[in-house]
Amino acid sequence: LWPYLKGGVAHYLLLMFIALSFFAAVLGLIYYHETTIVEATAIDLLPQLRAGYLKVFLALVFASGIVAWWLVLTSETRRVAQEESNRQTGLLLREIDLHKQTDAELQFARQFAEHANQAKSRYITGISHELRTPLNSILGYAQLLDNDKNIPKNKQQSIKVIRRSGEHLLSLIEGTLDIARIESGKIVFDIKPLKFPEFIQQIVSMFELQARNKGLEFNYTCLGSLPEVVKADQKRLTQILINLLGNAVKFTEKGRIDFRIQYAREIAIIEVADTGPGINVSEREKIFEAFARGSAANQINVGGTGLGLTISKLLTELMGGELSFTSVVGQGTSFQIKLFLPQILHASEIEPPAFVNRIAYQGQRRKVLVVDNEEVDRELIMNILVPLGFEVSQAATGQECLYQFKTFKPDVILMDLAMPLMDGWEAAYQIRNIAHSDVPIAIVSANAFDKNLENAAKIPTEDFIVKPVNVQDLLDWLGNKLNIEWINEPEKAFALATTTEQTGAQSAVTLPPNDALGMLIKHMNNGYIKGIQSQLNDIELLDKKYHPFVSKMRQYAISFEIDAMKQCIEESS
Repeated sequence: LWPYLKGGVAHYLLLMFIALSFFAAVLGLIYYHETTIVEATAIDLLPQLRAGYLKVFLALVFASGIVAWWLVLTSETRRVAQEESNRQTGLLLREIDLHKQTDAELQFARQFAEHANQAKSRYITGISHELRTPLNSILGYAQLLDNDKNIPKNKQQSIKVIRRSGEHLLSLIEGTLDIARIESGKIVFDIKPLKFPEFIQQIVSMFELQARNKGLEFNYTCLGSLPEVVKADQKRLTQILINLLGNAVKFTEKGRIDFRIQYAREIAIIEVADTGPGINVSEREKIFEAFARGSAANQINVGGTGLGLTISKLLTELMGGELSFTSVVGQGTSFQIKLFLPQILHASEIEPPAFVNRIAYQGQRRKVLVVDNEEVDRELIMNILVPLGFEVSQAATGQECLYQFKTFKPDVILMDLAMPLMDGWEAAYQIRNIAHSDVPIAIVSANAFDKNLENAAKIPTEDFIVKPVNVQDLLDWLGNKLNIEWINEPEKAFALATTTEQTGAQSAVTLPPNDALGMLIKHMNNGYIKGIQSQLNDIELLDKKYHPFVSKMRQYAISFEIDAMKQCIEESS
């Protein structure tokens, strides 16, 4: 209490000194005037004056004490407030320093995570490139051999096994890359008009046969009507549905698969339910994690990469949708997708491209320059293009490409990226900006991550073909860039039938022998379109008189009109 008392006593003594000084001055004035007062007034007034001055003195003393205490409280309050302000300022400065330290640690952690993510992406990219390079030759030659009608039947099955195995490995690579693209934010959606009922029917046809072959019941239910055309990324939507339906068929040993869809207010609700083993409660939180496989996969002993549900979940969310599931162990699982698919009311006709086996093209011979440091990849492209009538030249480096460009003068260039001395980007840049040539250039590379990146040569995304090369996609690209009019097997057969009709041979369609016709009918009953096409090719080789029949059947096969094929055979019998 001493600081308070010390301050209070000091202020009180100061005020008392002032009051006493004032009182002494008053007494002096009284003493000065006493003689005149005594002479002028009666002696009885002096006690009253002294009493009045005493009261004034006491009042001044009391008021001085109050003022002194008020001054003490004001000073002390100001001091305490200043100390508290200084303390709060110190705490605030300390908190700012701690925030700076925390922010620095977060920035370090973020940079470390980004470096780790970049390292993972580089690793995935490198592994993808190393796997795609040999896979390009495996799948490329498998496609060529699969379309070769001279291969013996006992070897065709082996070729199909090679192709399926290669495609499975490719799906694993694509799935890993998709996850890396999604995590890095580099995935791009190709939104186009899509004939929705036909698209759903294709998905149903694909898995209906798989389920039937496994002894399962497949039920497709459309609740209400579907719009004719919607806006969607067909590739990604197909990927989501194939993953869910594929898992349902794969994990269900007996029972049924229910595929239900309804559309309302531009929202598609798709449900895939099965009667499989279900998902354990302890595994439900991990079901969408990459490479996570439930205990049911080990019990049933089915293959898989553990990426299907992860990719489906990520793609659905990126498309603005929602993927959820319910499951009961021992009874089955039901996945539900909600997607925004806006309807197109006035869309032009969108005809699905029919698969044809191209055998040549009309018009002058076109020159193609194949640039790749791998000889096997160059030979693969040559084996695809030379039988179709293209004139093909090869280059192993970017420098050799520039020399061949001047001497060979190609109509189109197929350019690899990873090459010694000069890579594909540099060679394409020099052709575009130094040689000032607008010759079509397609990047054919295993570097899938470079597809959507900007480049100095201004090569658009649609001109980037990722290895392994799909033969049909490559020929489609060449046809669009060079305005090629293809000659394919259905058109050839149709031309033969038309020529026969024009020459007056209007006789009835001649049916093939019973054994060939029986095999064809068997494929029709199974809904096996590839088997039907293969059998028609065999019938075409038997005799020219069967060409009208083959032509007519092929026209039905292209549009999947199996019932019409059966009716035609019955009418011709």
